[in-house]
Amino acid sequence: MTSTDRRTRVLLTGASGGIGQLLEERLGSDYDVVTHGRTPADEHQERTMHRADLDDYDEVRELMDGVDVVVHLAGSASPESEWDAVLTANIVGLRNVLEAAREAGVRRFVFASSNHAMGMYDRLGEWPVYPHHLPRPDSLYGVSKVFGETLGRFYHDEHGIEFIALRIGWYTEDPLEAQDDILRAMWLSPDDTEHVVRRAIEADVPYGVYYAISDNPNRRWDLTNTMLELGYRPKDDWTTLPGAQEDVVEGGADAPSSWPEGS
Repeated sequence: MTSTDRRTRVLLTGASGGIGQLLEERLGSDYDVVTHGRTPADEHQERTMHRADLDDYDEVRELMDGVDVVVHLAGSASPESEWDAVLTANIVGLRNVLEAAREAGVRRFVFASSNHAMGMYDRLGEWPVYPHHLPRPDSLYGVSKVFGETLGRFYHDEHGIEFIALRIGWYTEDPLEAQDDILRAMWLSPDDTEHVVRRAIEADVPYGVYYAISDNPNRRWDLTNTMLELGYRPKDDWTTLPGAQEDVVEGGADAPSSWPEGS
């Protein structure tokens, strides 16, 4: 909390997506949640969601009044996105959100980065992958996430805004819908999603880049700093779900030859 007499105000951008809807539902009991998006997902969001185009700075700036923490989920979300989409939403748009947050005096910025910022390691099967490895995006979408992490580093160093980047794995309620081992390995469950975002909001850490995946035994990405610095304790594991069966492959099963298509 930022004071003893009011709740921390959290702005969720991109709240109409799957993770955004989950966080709006689950964070509302502890935070004053303000939502942003372009296309409301339901009647509740139709009534409450704030609309703004990310490439319109004035519209974005109006979202920030009274905000303590931004959880930035908005943007082009597909690894198959073309350049114009990532340029507008993930590069220009992110800069606008960060600058508006800085101008408004927002304390902390939680950035939804992606495993695709490091996805070329996955394509080539060069595991394990650690947060300190050089970025190696697998797509223009991944490039935009590397840009976002770097821009956040600048805003932290130059302007003092707290910046936490979460390299989110594969969010879904049912990881068994995928056959590829690599997708199941990077599964992030709904409960673990809530937990890691709460820790990103609350942890006494001014800056960091962290993997966000569940406690999958076949994961290839290091969670050590996420656990030690943020206090994240993943609890879910796709192999414990009814009907799950892991085929152990030494070194990790290869990513599909088409990676990151369809991921």
